Amino acid sequence: MAEPQGRRPGPPGDRERAARGDTPRLAEELRALGRSLDGPGGTGGESMAERVLERMLAERVPVPVAVPPGPGERVRAVRRRLRARGRVLAAGLCGLLAVLVLTPPVRAAVVDWFGFGGVEVRYDPSAVPSPGAGVPGCGPSLTLAEAGRRAGFAPLVPEALGVPDAVTVTREPRVGFLVTLCWRERGRTVRLDEYPAGLDIGFTKTVREPPEWVSLDGDEGGGDGGGSGPGDAGFGGPALWFPRPHLLSFWLIDGSGDRVTRSERTAGPTLLWTRGGEVTLRLEGVPSKARAVGIARSPARRT
Repeated sequence: MAEPQGRRPGPPGDRERAARGDTPRLAEELRALGRSLDGPGGTGGESMAERVLERMLAERVPVPVAVPPGPGERVRAVRRRLRARGRVLAAGLCGLLAVLVLTPPVRAAVVDWFGFGGVEVRYDPSAVPSPGAGVPGCGPSLTLAEAGRRAGFAPLVPEALGVPDAVTVTREPRVGFLVTLCWRERGRTVRLDEYPAGLDIGFTKTVREPPEWVSLDGDEGGGDGGGSGPGDAGFGGPALWFPRPHLLSFWLIDGSGDRVTRSERTAGPTLLWTRGGEVTLRLEGVPSKARAVGIARSPARRT
């Protein structure tokens, strides 16, 4: 009896060799893609995706094929090939994801999705802040002791800035009370906002480029040094540096305390960090990253 016309299947061994021949080509394509996406500063010629892929391929053991195979064996052989190819794809994807997670620019972009000490950061390339906006001052001043009584927590005064020229307390609908300290330097204002960390989002920063992670633990970033001293709340952990003007949104309550409105203004270069896991600090009006980090690292006394 003649066989049906069309493509005739080859011997089982040929089919297995052809199937196995696809895997090296797929692996090489994943290696090339991994090299193109590998993070900066990598060592050697291998990408992270390639190293993960090599480990997975090393674990793969060829499965012997029975001759002649029956229908059930052919189905199992196809399943094994699909399972092996799935492992190769999974290895490549895991490697690529590892590269993306460990690449600093992408790691910084995680802030776009999560709050930082009660501040929400949104990445919007179309956001256009107003040019030439200045740092707002504090208005009528209170004593530091009175500000602490009204806010319910003692304000932190960085030693690098000294005694503030003005101190105010405003009620914020989502963060409770906001304490603002102001200094006048050569005709411009340095402003430090403080409020309890870990509360609901009270401020929203809309930026055209991701902020920069800065560590307050080491010596990178420059600054005036650091250390602990009497009354110091302790520093450490990450900070966020916003080098460019950006849009700052916040909530306002009228004098009666009933009506809540959302306001927006342009903010200049800003450093954002937390102290002791208790207070979020937002420093504005210091254009130098090195000096801003030095202020954040300097001992701070509670009043």
